[in-house]
Amino acid sequence: MTAPTNTGPAAAHSAAPQAAPGTDTVPLHTPVIAWFEANARDLPWRRAEAGAWGVMVSEFMLQQTPVARVLPVYEQWLARWPRPADLAAEAPGEAVRAWGRLGYPRRALRLHGAAVAITERHDGEVPSDHGELLALPGVGEYTAAAVASFAFGRRHAVLDTNVRRVLARAVTGVQYPPTATTAAERRLAVSLLPADEGTAARWAAASMELGALVCTARNESCHHCPIASRCAWRQAGKPEHDGPPRRGQTYAGTDRQVRGKLLAVLRAAREPVPQAALDAVWDEPVQRARALDGLVADGLVEPLDEGLYRLPG
Repeated sequence: MTAPTNTGPAAAHSAAPQAAPGTDTVPLHTPVIAWFEANARDLPWRRAEAGAWGVMVSEFMLQQTPVARVLPVYEQWLARWPRPADLAAEAPGEAVRAWGRLGYPRRALRLHGAAVAITERHDGEVPSDHGELLALPGVGEYTAAAVASFAFGRRHAVLDTNVRRVLARAVTGVQYPPTATTAAERRLAVSLLPADEGTAARWAAASMELGALVCTARNESCHHCPIASRCAWRQAGKPEHDGPPRRGQTYAGTDRQVRGKLLAVLRAAREPVPQAALDAVWDEPVQRARALDGLVADGLVEPLDEGLYRLPG
């Protein structure tokens, strides 16, 4: 489960992805769902007691963040804020503090904003309607579809990076999907949805798990794949990626790293922090000032009088 991606330029991906010749897409659901039933990880947000709020929290946290890093923060978060109203009653800075080192801390502010909206608009209950979910602060198309599907068993195409990779390989015969989700991919995903609502929800979860555990970006385990014999990419001899090089994200030395160091000082402090304490975390003054200005602009840091800073109140 990853962050939603936006549709790329129409000129770059104008043609809809097509199933590779000879690929029958109908039998994909049954073997993938059967594999999921036997191999799915026991994750806390998949348990009945998690409820819709637990699912929503997990979806925010899992955007661009591995499950292993999310698990301890998720458990602490739900223990402290078991309902949206519990989080909404706190200052947004407390959400940023509790987010810890998950990265991309704007997600914490967005989740806090969603909790406030759920409390004010929906009597504290996460709505099941896709449109109402989409209207919540910080909730995009992917998160709305995921919560509606995983929490309420609704029929939606849930397109994270894992699902997109499974469909790209199994159906269209290419190694990787486009960098950004295209309208053509969405049409393909919708066309593959089982007609039955409950089965569609299981397919969404199962295809995502298949991409996370078996049909991985590197070192895929085709010998463990329940649809290996139907996979268009495998049948074609696993052709190499045809497109721009896929570069991993760097972190060391970036503004992201500086932002993280600045936030770590503010999270650890219960009182406003002086400028000098923030200056000590990074030697390069221009980059440090740029990172701090960015945190202020994003609402993650609140400047006070006399050169003091704190998390948002």
